[in-house]
Amino acid sequence: MKKIFKILGFSLAVLVGALYVSDYSYLLDGVFKIYLTGHKTAFLDDYTYFDNRTLAASENPQAWPLHAQYNTISLSDNLEQHHKKRGTVAFLVIKNDSLYFEKYYDGYGLDSKSNSFSMAKSYVTSLLGKAIMDGFIQNLDQPVIDFFPELKGEYAKKVTVGDLASMASGQKWDEAYYSPTSVTTAAYFVSDLEKLILEQPIDEIPGKSYEYKSGTTQLLGMLIARATDKKLTDYLYESLWNPMGAEHEALWQLDSKEKGLEKAYCCIASNARDFARLSKLFKNHGKWNGKTLLDSTFIAKSIQPRFKESPQYGYGWWLKKYKGQEVFMNRGHLGQYVITFPQEDLILVRLGHSVGIKDDSDDPFTPDIYNYMDIALELNSNASKP
Repeated sequence: MKKIFKILGFSLAVLVGALYVSDYSYLLDGVFKIYLTGHKTAFLDDYTYFDNRTLAASENPQAWPLHAQYNTISLSDNLEQHHKKRGTVAFLVIKNDSLYFEKYYDGYGLDSKSNSFSMAKSYVTSLLGKAIMDGFIQNLDQPVIDFFPELKGEYAKKVTVGDLASMASGQKWDEAYYSPTSVTTAAYFVSDLEKLILEQPIDEIPGKSYEYKSGTTQLLGMLIARATDKKLTDYLYESLWNPMGAEHEALWQLDSKEKGLEKAYCCIASNARDFARLSKLFKNHGKWNGKTLLDSTFIAKSIQPRFKESPQYGYGWWLKKYKGQEVFMNRGHLGQYVITFPQEDLILVRLGHSVGIKDDSDDPFTPDIYNYMDIALELNSNASKP
């Protein structure tokens, strides 16, 4: 028996050593931060295992006003079971810029942080709009090569910042969350994310069609940081987070303390109330308390499809026509959603552990999203009653 354990121990040591010196050394980090914590993929509280940059609370925090009917109704037993089955941790409905319904689960509360995952992409494209307003970037047609002359690939000189924002980059990328050897997985754990991203060539003609790639938003975030000569966290704070009156401190996950590069494609850890603020800004055409934070023309373009054959995506925002509503949303792994119904002056926030069972259809939206939209519209109809 001792001999068997010695052989197993030696084999494990050899395997770890081989991984350490290979291109897959990041897997060791993944094992310790994800798999040995009892998870199969990134999870809501995993930001505590990574380096982060602090996004401070606003200097002038602004609480959401409470609706006259705030929490005066209860969800049905069926809806409560739906939330519990899907692992919802926060569910909010904001009507006419007032908090109408709010409930938390699984020990979470109004000041609990959780990982936004790809909801962060909407913040990055918003910062693109701000960088254009501020004159750091000319327009959506400016070539990426102006900022990254070292960009690789046959079509590196053709890709524009607008192509990055609309997921039409032509970048080589494998968007596989559950494959341990995919570049998406590597991006989550490597300690030098910029090096990894710049190794991905622009090997297809950009600007022709939509294809969702997290690396594309990461490249956009790196570009904004280089154009402004500011950390993304700092630029977000001064441009949007502070003037929008965020009530709580948030965190933006980094590749490592040494490199200090924000994971622009994901991973702002904040709370449900503060996550809703960006959608309010977009719903109100870029104005916050009468002050213009983002150009209304940029916002209008952002929440319209760039490509007719891909009506589900604009510039950093997911789009859906649903029951007569023109809906836009930011959306993240495991079912992090801020869904906005501008015609109804309605915002829904859902944060949680799971999207539930996916179907086999080609629908870019998982079935749970329709459930949450139905709940929001039902609550909205009650709010509209005298």
